Order: sequence, then structure tokens, then C-alpha cells
Amino acid sequence: MTIKTPLCDILGIKYPIISAAMGPFYTTKLAAAVVNAGGFGIISHTNLIGVDPVKSMEESIHYVMENCKGNFGVNIRVARMQIDAPALQELLVRLRKEDPEIRERLKMLVTSAGNPKPPAIFFKEKDPDLLVFHVTPTLYHAMKVDGLCDGIICTGYEGGGHQSYERVNTTVLVTEAVKHCKKPVVACGGFSDGRGIASALAMGAVGVQMGTRFIATKECEFHPDYKDFIVRSRDSDTMVCQGAFGPIRLLKNKYAEAHGEILTRDAKMAVESELDMEAINEDTKSYGLVYEGDIVNGPVLCGQSCGNIDDIPTVKEVIERMMKEAEAEIKKLSSYVG
Repeated sequence: MTIKTPLCDILGIKYPIISAAMGPFYTTKLAAAVVNAGGFGIISHTNLIGVDPVKSMEESIHYVMENCKGNFGVNIRVARMQIDAPALQELLVRLRKEDPEIRERLKMLVTSAGNPKPPAIFFKEKDPDLLVFHVTPTLYHAMKVDGLCDGIICTGYEGGGHQSYERVNTTVLVTEAVKHCKKPVVACGGFSDGRGIASALAMGAVGVQMGTRFIATKECEFHPDYKDFIVRSRDSDTMVCQGAFGPIRLLKNKYAEAHGEILTRDAKMAVESELDMEAINEDTKSYGLVYEGDIVNGPVLCGQSCGNIDDIPTVKEVIERMMKEAEAEIKKLSSYVG
């Protein structure tokens, strides 16, 4: 038995598994490893202190091109504060125009953390062959995306990193989106094993996207202390705090406790209008601390699935183990039908 979903055909991949973007950190080596293992790797939108996001994205694309043979994608955050997003969009158009192999293999752009309409219109005009999926946290957002993009990544409240104010869980969100939307739905938030994949497919999704499970792998470029923190954590060890773009799920530490008060949406927008570059750089520095291994004083992005993660295997081992588990679960479920 082999599990093959429409996502496999859409992206040209063996397994219906996508690695999540986890900017501002790098996921370049992770993306290549996921591709080599039969999944779909995503290069993150990276803007740590001292990093040129456009140059970094171009270097990451070339790295993945050279270190794997399959198809991959990139993420661009499109929040109001993300002033480098237009330049990154232009970069993708240029690279895909200049290099036929990049055009062949860089299949998809995942937009997140903002309004997908401007980039969706931009690429329909400049590069309509590039697939555009958008990350959505509610049915309302999914239905708006349905008429704009090629696919929807429904991320529930269990997931790590940036979250929504509405707090909709994955099981509710995915089943709603599949019912009301025409575009393919990818499930995200809380997935870490084969049972999760089987449940996502049962809900009507065409695949899953994972972040936390892939952080705790040998190839991921996150610091070893970050990975160890995930492995020793339980599902109750995360908390939702105030982040740069809104609520954000982190592992509990000194940083998370200090940022525990979550602003309302209106209050957050008011704060954004007053932010200067010095304040933004200070926030970005805290991510740099974590990337260098300080898991006490910086934000450790992590989903509730950490409680189901107890090892640091290779990416290939993760994916093959998950697919084997998913096949076994689907076979078991089919035996329930009389």
C-alpha cells in the first residue's frame, strides 16, 4: 500500500508532507533534507540581525538546488511590517525567469502572516505558473484565500510560532475548510506522527505541514539545545505570548513569561504604528539569541506536538516512519467498515 494524494501530483513529490517555514530562522538545510526524503521542503523568509533577506533567500535557493534533486518552495511573510516582501517577490520572478531548472523545481510560494491578495495578484501577472498557497487560521480567512490562491494551509491553534486571535483548533479548522472551500487544503498544527497524517487525510486534507517535528531532526540547522528542549518538553510546556505579528506559541522560559500578556488586535495595530527600527531590531535580536543556543532569554517557537516527540532522528527516518504508521492506521480504519 502506498499513500498518494492530490498534493503529491500538484507538487511532484512522493509523500504528502511539507516542512513548515520557520522564519526568521534558516530552514535551508532542512528543506533540502525533506526533499531528498520524498517530501516538500520550504525555505524560510530569514531576517535575523545582520542578514540581508533577499541575498539570503537567493543563496538558500541555490543551496537547495545543489543539494537535492526534487521540488521545493519558499515562504514570504506578507505582514504590514514586512517591508522586504516586494523585493523577495521580484527575486523569485527573476530567478525563475533566468534559470529553467529553478523554474522547473521551485514549484510553490507559501505566503503567511498577512494579506495574500497583493502577492497573489502580483504572481498571476508576473509568473502565473508559480503555485501560491497561503497560511490561514480560520474558516473566514480560508474562504477569502479560496478565490485568490492555488491552495490553503490551515494552521490550527496547536501549532508553534505565530498564531491568530481566534484560537481555532486544527480539527475544527480543517474540516470546515474542506467543506466550504474548493482549493486543496493542507493541515498544519499538532502533527508529528503517522496517526496524525491518517487523521488529516480522514478530515479531507491532501497532506500535512509540520514544523516542530522537523526541528528535532539531525539535519535541521537549529541549535542542538533548541532540539533537546523540544524532546524533553511536554504538550503542556508551551504558552501563547505576544509576538511581533500577534500571538505566538513558544516553549515556556524566561522570555515567554516576560511576554505573556497578549494585546488585543486593535492595541497591537496601534503599537505597530509607533514602532521604529530600533524597537524592531531589538525584537529581532531576541531571535538571534535562540538561534545561537540561548533557550532561556529568547523566543523558542514550538507547537504542542512537542509532547509526542522523544528523539532526534534523520529527516528520512521521520518521514518513512510516519508514512509506515499512517498506512497501518488507514488499513486498520478500513477494517472497521463492514
